[in-house]
Amino acid sequence: MDKYLKVSRLIKRRTLAKEVCDQGRVMLNGRPAKAGSEVKPGDRIEIDFGTRKIAVKVLAVRDNVPAAEAHTLYEIVE
Repeated sequence: MDKYLKVSRLIKRRTLAKEVCDQGRVMLNGRPAKAGSEVKPGDRIEIDFGTRKIAVKVLAVRDNVPAAEAHTLYEIVE
């Protein structure tokens, strides 16, 4: 989970992604996600940034993508 959030640029740094998961502010398919949770295409991820919330549908999972292509890994649903 933390690696996907970083690679997709939803969260800029992997350490920050891990902290957000540890605080219970990331949901994977309606359940609290751990930093090590596996992400698959079709999953729904909800992130609570405090002032705003975002929900995305996972379209693809890759180990590395250029920043310009990061948005192709997910689709914003809310």
